Amino acid sequence: MTAALANTLTITVPGTASLGSALPGGTISASMGTVTVTDSRLGTVGWTATVSATNLTTGGGTTAETITNGNIAYWSGPATASVGGSFRTPGQTTAAQRVPLSTTVTAFSAFKALGTSTMSWAPTLVVTVPASAVAGTYTAVVSHSVA
Repeated sequence: MTAALANTLTITVPGTASLGSALPGGTISASMGTVTVTDSRLGTVGWTATVSATNLTTGGGTTAETITNGNIAYWSGPATASVGGSFRTPGQTTAAQRVPLSTTVTAFSAFKALGTSTMSWAPTLVVTVPASAVAGTYTAVVSHSVA
């Protein structure tokens, strides 16, 4: 007879997201897609999901071709789905609470009861495009992690 016990904490995030376009001096706001944390660790434990971002760059990444990560704001919104017992706390419930990604910020946290729990949210990014930005397709890496 064999038995397997799950004892993992995982996070699943969208592979890519297209935010759309804006003119210099404008703002772009778009959902990143769904982020999901699954906690199958034994016992009652908590976790915190964090998020960070690199600068947005295009071309050669000169000053005019860079939108700093301080111009990228994040808000988690409420949980969009949850299974299992846990107490969940969003990092930023509303757009008014959005925070710049110039540092690593808390996206969501939870304290889990016994058993496996899963929860999801659909964060929004808001990019403020500097008036000095040049036209181009800008890319950045937004990283979520959980511990």
